[in-house]
Amino acid sequence: MSDNIGDKTEAARIIENGKAILGMELGSTRIKAVLIGPDNSPLASGSYGWENTHQNGIWTYPLEEVWTGIAGCYASLAADVQDKFNVELTRFAVGGFSGMMHGYLVFDNTGKLLVPFRTWRNNITGKASEELTELLQYPIPQRWSIAHLYQAILNGEEHIGEIGLITTLAGYVHWKLTGKKVLGVGDASGQFPIDLETRDFDAALVEKFDVHVADRGFSWKLRGILPEIVPVGSNAGKLTDEGARLLDPGGNLKAGIPLCPPEGDAGTGMVATNSVRVRTGNVSAGTSVFAMLVMEKKPSRVHSEIDLVTTPDGKLVGMAHSNNCTSDYDAWISLLGQAARALGADVPTPVLYDTLLDLALQGDPDAGGLLSYGYISGEHLTGFSEGRPLFVRRPDSNFTIENFIRSHLFTSLCALRTGLNVLTDDEGVVVDEIRGHGGFFKTANVGQRIMAAATKTPISLLETAGEGGAWGMALLAAYAIRENTDQNLPDFLDIALEGSIGEAVKPDPSDVKGFDAFFERYHKGLTIEAAAVKALDQSDWN
Repeated sequence: MSDNIGDKTEAARIIENGKAILGMELGSTRIKAVLIGPDNSPLASGSYGWENTHQNGIWTYPLEEVWTGIAGCYASLAADVQDKFNVELTRFAVGGFSGMMHGYLVFDNTGKLLVPFRTWRNNITGKASEELTELLQYPIPQRWSIAHLYQAILNGEEHIGEIGLITTLAGYVHWKLTGKKVLGVGDASGQFPIDLETRDFDAALVEKFDVHVADRGFSWKLRGILPEIVPVGSNAGKLTDEGARLLDPGGNLKAGIPLCPPEGDAGTGMVATNSVRVRTGNVSAGTSVFAMLVMEKKPSRVHSEIDLVTTPDGKLVGMAHSNNCTSDYDAWISLLGQAARALGADVPTPVLYDTLLDLALQGDPDAGGLLSYGYISGEHLTGFSEGRPLFVRRPDSNFTIENFIRSHLFTSLCALRTGLNVLTDDEGVVVDEIRGHGGFFKTANVGQRIMAAATKTPISLLETAGEGGAWGMALLAAYAIRENTDQNLPDFLDIALEGSIGEAVKPDPSDVKGFDAFFERYHKGLTIEAAAVKALDQSDWN
């Protein structure tokens, strides 16, 4: 990646002339936007905080809040542009939108939402996942759109016959901004299996599904309700007048701006870390955590623990995905911050995180015998459809603040490690280095050391590790207007991201040994988590 454009006058001219490039990603807790220059370096950024809600047993976001959040994020970006360059943001060369993958967003043929958005976080499709995996002989995780669709069919839900479109969050946003019901192949690969030759939904498996549900008498066929897949680097539509107002209700943004294919957060993570070539890998760690290894060949058999998705240019990726990562230790750090304030110390949040997380490196290698589970929601990798966050210890455990923080960092990666063992131990997948991004790495040395211990692999970081997804989406948008149309995505990224990846932190043998001991304790203690789920029934706590 080139250095940031140092001349503010030049940067202002780029933005004013509509030569900058926009990337926006709707993550679990933040919507982030990045504006980059023609040299692919960040110029300005914006964000908007939001949270999912648990309503009637479903993790969801109201669609009205999607647009409130997008407009708020864009306003934040425009304000940053105004503050830095004294320029009004009215246009850009090209844009792209990304979102959390998977989930269930279904609309009828008039565009009416049929049921509230069911996010990736819901573990309510176990039967569908199991039956589809057997039917298709392809791993269909509970999060996938097709699993949600089939579970709704099994449940006999009334809306099924009315479906005209099933899409993802990014696909929905792109549709409303452009009128185009399309997806990039990476995001589409979290809806239904992809044929690696055609880079489209697997036609043979689509037919298998249609035959399987034919006796239900639906008016639709599966391919007719799935979005069209648009190749990476293509124009996927233009911002309409209505779309421009959704993005910028103030009316300053002009319509007609081209948008690239929408992608999922897995794909933007691969792009931002330049991990789209075979034998490369990356890990995205925040509210959830997932590691993606670009594979040389298909797995020898179906593994229910592993997602098979694709890079944005259609290569096979083995993905281990854990629903829970930082949410519980975020809650604990917030509590410790409240304690500090009660004692008269008003510690800024970044200082609070850096100070407390750094203590984890001073703890015992195995976290002193402590044990915690950050199961805010269910965790399919360990067999839980619901979660109960908890912390336990033996009377003789070494109960210190250092070990307490270390235990929460360790446990946030144990489910991920469970899935990775399938790829590395069972399938022999090897990568030399894993590149990390996401909030887990904001206290960089801590995040790298703990992740290196959990994965037993050197961990390097993107310079903009905390903003990787939105920046990755901006790079995909930039690829859509590249001068050399014969240039493939990996080669484009090699140039765009040159010098942007820091030095890798190698696994410390003591950390690895300590994590392995904690990991063994974690699996032995899953019966405690199961008992907590049973004992703390939701109906008893309303």
